[in-house]
Amino acid sequence: MPEVTITVRGEHEVRRAPEEAVAHITVGCEGPDRGAVVERIAALAAPVRDDLAARQDAGGLTDWSSQRVSVWTDRPWNAEGKLLAPVHHASVEFTATFTDVAALSWWLGEVAARDGVQVGEIDWRLTRETRSTLEREAATHAVHVAVERATAYAQALGMSHITPVELSDASLHAPAIPLMRMAAAPADDPGLALQPDDIVVAATVEARFTAR
Repeated sequence: MPEVTITVRGEHEVRRAPEEAVAHITVGCEGPDRGAVVERIAALAAPVRDDLAARQDAGGLTDWSSQRVSVWTDRPWNAEGKLLAPVHHASVEFTATFTDVAALSWWLGEVAARDGVQVGEIDWRLTRETRSTLEREAATHAVHVAVERATAYAQALGMSHITPVELSDASLHAPAIPLMRMAAAPADDPGLALQPDDIVVAATVEARFTAR
């Protein structure tokens, strides 16, 4: 039987619980007087900033950052289509990176109760070292799957020897952002019960073999 070319695809995925969580919150306020709004946002943001600094010093979180105050003005319209007086807005965005889900839960429960604070998204991720390890693991197993498939096809054709000719990385994915479930916390617990899904790292390879 002449030499035959076999083209196959190999896939593999690895799941791992998130190791870090980056929480995003926004502190904001608005009012008719620009100066008063600027003073108000400074007063609202200061305790949040102080609290994050204290938690970092105590080891409760790995790092945090805040943006400068953003101030803007708009003029709303009423139901009759009349242009109303200007309204001034101000906001400060914070990000905080936690490695302890329980500590994050408590912090979110506390900070969400503060005046002017809005809790945004939470980015769940792996450390760089873990991500690299899982990417290698997923890629290695994907190649093994491709070899096993090519071998099975060759044997089905009555051939016993395969030789790799070409291998391409069809898609080596960075860790996907997992979904997050929030469960109700007990009445005496100010925290939020966070339940992130596992992060999936997947690899897909396309390989070509000759069989004889």
